[in-house]
Amino acid sequence: MEAAAERWMDRALRMAKEALENGEVPVGCLMVYNNEILGKGRNEVNETKNATRHAEMVAIDQVLDWCHQHDKDPAEVFAHTVLYVTVEPCIMCAAALRLMKIPLVVYGCQNERFGGCGSVLNISSANLTDTGEPFQCIAGYRAEEAVDILKTFYRQENPNGKFPFFCNYFNPNNKLKEFWNRRCHLSLSMSFFLHPYWQHRNQKYGKRNAISDSPLLMEN
Repeated sequence: MEAAAERWMDRALRMAKEALENGEVPVGCLMVYNNEILGKGRNEVNETKNATRHAEMVAIDQVLDWCHQHDKDPAEVFAHTVLYVTVEPCIMCAAALRLMKIPLVVYGCQNERFGGCGSVLNISSANLTDTGEPFQCIAGYRAEEAVDILKTFYRQENPNGKFPFFCNYFNPNNKLKEFWNRRCHLSLSMSFFLHPYWQHRNQKYGKRNAISDSPLLMEN
């Protein structure tokens, strides 16, 4: 496991560096199924002007496309897929991973402002009904390198940042952690953060897709 995690995390860090070169928050990830990369993503928020295009969401879409092209059941594929990501998934992405029933997430550094795997909310392990399955997290792989890449980005600031509320991991004035801890229930938070992603998927794929049956994602 250790050698494989290092190898895949190395690829994820390359994706993060590619995001940095393109003026994006430098987060990169891979989704690995049976030792094969089915999805890889980097942040595309600035490029697409879409706040939901985090690395994990990009990779999820690629896996769904692969399943469609190869006539595979997405539920079966995601149940045997491991996510390797340079930064702890945010609340939105952790909720999506839970709904897709991905069993294991290996990540680099913590996301102390928006983390959905324990740093802010414990979406990965919380006992929630009708919200997919909890997933295991292994933290700390290549964490220092992930932090260094993020620091490089924030030293030069985000030149295209139209969504600082979602993207600025290290803004010392951001009170999101305190807000969620005091005011919001976990399931409400999941619904709030996933709603824009669900709208995006509706526009791209139509209303029926692999996660459309979740009660959190059904439109009113």
